[in-house]
Amino acid sequence: MAEGFAGLSVLLTGAASGLGAAAARAFAGQGARLTLVDLDPGVESVAAPLGARAVVADVSDEAAARDMVAAVLDAHGRIDVAVNNAGIGGAMAPLTAIPVEEFDRIMAVNARGVFLGMKHQLPPMIAAGKGAILNVASAAGLVGAGRLAAYAASKHAVVGLTRSAADEVARHGIRVNALCPSFTATPLFEAMADGIAERHGVSRGDATARTLSRVPMGRIAAPGEIVQAMLWACAPDNTFFTGQALALDGGLTAV
Repeated sequence: MAEGFAGLSVLLTGAASGLGAAAARAFAGQGARLTLVDLDPGVESVAAPLGARAVVADVSDEAAARDMVAAVLDAHGRIDVAVNNAGIGGAMAPLTAIPVEEFDRIMAVNARGVFLGMKHQLPPMIAAGKGAILNVASAAGLVGAGRLAAYAASKHAVVGLTRSAADEVARHGIRVNALCPSFTATPLFEAMADGIAERHGVSRGDATARTLSRVPMGRIAAPGEIVQAMLWACAPDNTFFTGQALALDGGLTAV
């Protein structure tokens, strides 16, 4: 798929680090014209070597969501692809111990952020009669996740938003899908492993081993494996794939 996104306008949120930064480099390598968004100003250092436009914004704020879309349209005149990747994890805790403020914070970024993104990304796509949106959910959006109830709830919401939007806009030539990775070598996974290690009084290596005992393939994903699926899901010649929640989880949700 060399140069598979040549000349296409791609909006990518959560691009300052981890999966988002890896995806930014991959899309740029295939010729995309990128607008990268993150609350972290470090997004500018990711964007600069890629010749991308950086926008520092909070995806959970509607004015910011509107402005980031306006920035894409100002720079490129259209949005061909939007990847709503921004998300947070939150502390691991029993549901009964999760503060309401923590639940609201996770839902605001992970669920409302995707809702607001699509709310403002879809109108220019509808006007153009084409487009692709990929919302990054999680394997926790397909199954339960003990001690991660707020996170799982937010990612289930992403899957529901995705399928609902796909049903609404398919007739406009727009595809909407969700990507549901499980454990991936990113800062988010490292933070989760640290939390498990602290709770059980073990090393991060032991905490990682405990986590991976649930994965049939017995390992975490490399970011590049998830990014390849992102590219495939958004590819302009992938014209009949919509309304799906694609699991990349080493078999976690198969058992």
